Amino acid sequence: MVNSSRRGFLRGRPRAEGEIRPPWAIAEAEFLSACTRCSDCIVACPQGILAAGGGNYPRVDFGRGECTFCSDCVTACRPHALLRVGDDAPWTLRARIGDTCLPRRNVECRVCGDWCGAGAIRFAPRLGGSPLPAVDDERCTGCGACVAPCPVAAIAIGPAATA
Repeated sequence: MVNSSRRGFLRGRPRAEGEIRPPWAIAEAEFLSACTRCSDCIVACPQGILAAGGGNYPRVDFGRGECTFCSDCVTACRPHALLRVGDDAPWTLRARIGDTCLPRRNVECRVCGDWCGAGAIRFAPRLGGSPLPAVDDERCTGCGACVAPCPVAAIAIGPAATA
């Protein structure tokens, strides 16, 4: 689905809903003003997870793999639409596990936990069914390593839950 706001349409900047900008992207409005759509960040990404999205602005495609937060995209960004300051976090995104998750349907699966290098996905045992996965937001980096391996596409990366 594309965000067809009048402002975005008139500026030639449609944005697909749910698109995730590269790590260390500045605030969306400023990002859209600063980004020249040169694709230098896309080319620089060693993981190959950056792609042209709505309006040819860069977006992250976790279906291609995970983000290692190497910051090569930031280094390649000449207009500074991606800006890393000190040790600031790349984003506040976290993994979310949806209802189509196999253990929620009593099918044994722990693929997401196997791929999570941060150890953020744990499996709580339960009586009468497969252990259920739970994401520890404190440990999750939002890298997306768990997304592509999920056999039923039950995992999405999105904004962290607010307290």
